[in-house]
Amino acid sequence: MNHDNRLHRRSGLAANVILRHPGFGELNLKAHDISDGGISVKLGNHIAPPVGTLVDVIIKSHTGPINAEPVKMEVRHASHGIIGLKFLK
Repeated sequence: MNHDNRLHRRSGLAANVILRHPGFGELNLKAHDISDGGISVKLGNHIAPPVGTLVDVIIKSHTGPINAEPVKMEVRHASHGIIGLKFLK
């Protein structure tokens, strides 16, 4: 999906993101942007989980966690050092 056809408007987000999965443990990453549908996360030196992987996510701003309990999300895409995560209902 190109940027012009997105379902949800994106906004920048200065936050840390903790990704948890039994296969790779816990990754501490930086948010890139967020929307009602999901969040983009900068991978840094980490390898992207495969598309379709379900992960538990905690988003933390400089004042503390935005969500106290992990939220289940799905890896929807990965390119250029950024992964796109979709909120699951």
